[in-house]
Amino acid sequence: MKITDKTVEIDGIDKEILRSLMEDARKPILEIARKLGISGAAIHQRLRKLEASGLITGSKFIINPRILGYTTMAFIGIYLDKAMRNPEAVKQLKEIPEVLECHYTTGNWSILIKLLCRDNEHLMTLLNHKIQTIEGVSRTETFISLNQQLDRQISI
Repeated sequence: MKITDKTVEIDGIDKEILRSLMEDARKPILEIARKLGISGAAIHQRLRKLEASGLITGSKFIINPRILGYTTMAFIGIYLDKAMRNPEAVKQLKEIPEVLECHYTTGNWSILIKLLCRDNEHLMTLLNHKIQTIEGVSRTETFISLNQQLDRQISI
């Protein structure tokens, strides 16, 4: 691994380690080590360096929201009356558990959020009583996802 400016250059072994763990973060280190023909300690050392560089920022379990009854995914473009209202609007959006992502964007919207709701009625309630009541929100534009067709990380 080589760090230049704000980027990290990784070698073939680092790539193979990352690909294995991206496929299954619970894959045993010794299994990866055997496949690559290096020691488990070498894998651990490389992972520590990759974490220290900031390339790896953690691992997580993926929850299937449908099993919990959340079936409506929506993207909402939020128009703010003034750009300076962004920090306070984001602070209030953080208080809404259904908001999964929040992006400060260029273009027509000030903010683009991704949220997950139980159904369309739940979405309407969130829009009318939580999102559109945030001070500075002049209007919203909602897009309901009918089907997520792609979900991936950057290729290593």
